[in-house]
Amino acid sequence: MKMNIEIECTPEEARRAVGLPDLTPIHDRYIAMMMDTMTGLGPDGQMKPEMLETMMRGWQPMGEAGMAMWKRLFDGATKSG
Repeated sequence: MKMNIEIECTPEEARRAVGLPDLTPIHDRYIAMMMDTMTGLGPDGQMKPEMLETMMRGWQPMGEAGMAMWKRLFDGATKSG
C-alpha cells in the first residue's frame, strides 16, 4: 500500500511541528559578529591579514588543509590585483 500525504506550511511551521529549536537568535548574533569583524578595517580601508586569518579559521571545515586552501586563494587574489 502506498500513501501520499501533502502538508502545506512555512519552514517556520514545519520546524515547530517537529520540535526543532529556533536558532534565529544564534544566527543573528553570528551575523552581527561577522559584520563587526569585517568593519574593523585597517587605516587604508583594507581588512587586515590577521583578521582574515581569524575569520577563515572559524569557517574552516577541513582543519589545516582547509586553512591552507583559503590562504592560497587569498594569496593568489592579492598578488594578481
